[in-house]
Amino acid sequence: VQLQASGGGLVLPGGSLNLSCAAAGFNYGDYDIGWFRQAPGREREFVAAIRWRGESKYYGDPMKGRFTISRDNAKRTVYLQMNSLKPEDTAVYHCAAGANLISSSTTMSRFYQYWGQGTQVTVSS
Repeated sequence: VQLQASGGGLVLPGGSLNLSCAAAGFNYGDYDIGWFRQAPGREREFVAAIRWRGESKYYGDPMKGRFTISRDNAKRTVYLQMNSLKPEDTAVYHCAAGANLISSSTTMSRFYQYWGQGTQVTVSS
């Protein structure tokens, strides 16, 4: 099982990044995919999630209106487009896969079975 997050980097405040999460080794199409982030000294924070068919999307409150999650099941990849980035968005971003999640569980990291290694996002001038 592998979830490979990529696309992070250093960006100026107000800039954009598009993260990717590529999956291998499991029946990806049956899993909901979530993004979580963790900054040094802070708890893991829910960013966004998308249902396995892409019919529902969820966002953490600080991300609404700025981040967009999407998925391409043919490519086994989920994307996180991040716009209007702020210094407080600086963190390591992880993608995770969870099966049979109910709506109230999509924002909770403990319900996800598989995790990627993360990609660093730094927003700084």
